[in-house]
Amino acid sequence: MQIFTSISFMKPRIKVFPSLFAADFGRLADEAKRLEDAGADGIHMDIMDGHFVPNLTLGPKALAAVNRATSLFLDVHIMVYNPFDLIEKLVESGADQITFHIEATEEVEEILRYIRTCNVRAGLAFNPSTSSSLVMPYIGKADTLLAMSVNPGFGGQAFIPEVLEKIEDLHQEIQVRKQDTWLEVDGGVNNTTAPMAKKAGANVLVVGTYLFQQKDLQSTILALKDE
Repeated sequence: MQIFTSISFMKPRIKVFPSLFAADFGRLADEAKRLEDAGADGIHMDIMDGHFVPNLTLGPKALAAVNRATSLFLDVHIMVYNPFDLIEKLVESGADQITFHIEATEEVEEILRYIRTCNVRAGLAFNPSTSSSLVMPYIGKADTLLAMSVNPGFGGQAFIPEVLEKIEDLHQEIQVRKQDTWLEVDGGVNNTTAPMAKKAGANVLVVGTYLFQQKDLQSTILALKDE
């Protein structure tokens, strides 16, 4: 488990969080160690309930296994209805950050507060079709804002460029409010789209299919972080 301290709102360091959704599910512990050795800043884990999104994936037990295998920051993205039901189990299993969807609940502020009381970072995700104006009120209340650049639920999708404008809007507002909020982007991130996302203001890149298709993980991660 790794806890990141606050970062400067003026020029945050780019972080790369490989997504285990694109890894070999039969070797999660080995994959986590391989990513740590390759210089990843953290590991992104997707948890889906088969209802909020049509897919069904990893749960708290898998998170605990990954936590035992690595000291990397564990970024847990829950695509579920009723986020409250999972938070305590995820904290116990080693989550360093728990991110839920604004579209999944009407209790956004309450859930953000609850996650923070568990001494982990609280993240708020939003889908490509969701207006950035709906997310603005939570700047300063969420530690991370996660912009989905694909429709959630499946890997290997193409980056939706219209999301870049939303990232820009949020980045500008974060700057105006002088917050240390992380601005994370997830979906279709590769060597072409990563520079665009970073230019728009994203400072955390979730990379899945593209990264795991590369032979040299270390050089790929370094290239994605290149500022």
